[in-house]
Amino acid sequence: MASKKNDRAQLNELLYQALETESGGIEIYQTALECAVNDDLREEWQGYLDETRRHHQILTTLLTEMGLDPQAGSPGREVVAHIGASLVKAMRMAQQAGDPQAAELVAAECVVLAETKDHQNWELIGHVAKNTSGKQAQVLMDAYEQVEKEEDHHLYHTKGWGRELWIASLGFKAVLPPPEEIKHVETAIGASRAEQAREQMLKKN
Repeated sequence: MASKKNDRAQLNELLYQALETESGGIEIYQTALECAVNDDLREEWQGYLDETRRHHQILTTLLTEMGLDPQAGSPGREVVAHIGASLVKAMRMAQQAGDPQAAELVAAECVVLAETKDHQNWELIGHVAKNTSGKQAQVLMDAYEQVEKEEDHHLYHTKGWGRELWIASLGFKAVLPPPEEIKHVETAIGASRAEQAREQMLKKN
C-alpha cells in the first residue's frame, strides 16, 4: 500500500528547484537556438523552448495551488540558477570562439545537462504523486501528466543530436536527424534501441 506521508519541506524544495530549472531552461534554449546550425535541430529546439515556457507556467500554477510563493528563494534554488547561468555562459564562450559547428555541439551538451536535471525533477514529482494521496497527490499528478512525455523528448532526442553531431565532427557518417527523432523515442529503452539501430539506418542511406 502506498505511503500517504512525505517530507513536505523537501517536496517544497523540489518544486522550487523545478521551477528554477524551467526558468533557466528558457534562457538556455534561447541561447542554444542562436548556436544551432542545423535547420532541423533549430526547429526542434524552438518547439522545446515553447514547451519549456508552458512547463514554467504549469509549475508556477502548481506552486500557487500548493500554497507556495513562486518567487521565494531557497539554497537549492540558488544553486540551480547558478548552474543554468553557467550553461548559458559556456554557450556564449563557444560562440565567441568563432566555430559555429563547435558552438552547436556545446549547445547540445548544455541542453542535455539542463534537461537531465529537468527530467529528474519531473520523475520525482511523479513519484510523490503516485505514492501519496489526497488533493496534493492529484495536483501533482495533473501537472506531471501534462509534462512527462515532453520532458522525455527533450532529453532523449537532444542526447541523440549531441551524439550524431559529435560523430559528424569526427569525420564519420552521422544519422541526422538522429534515430531518436526518426523513431519518435519517448523512453530510456526506446532511446537505447534507437541508438542500436543507427548502423542499420546508415546502411539504408
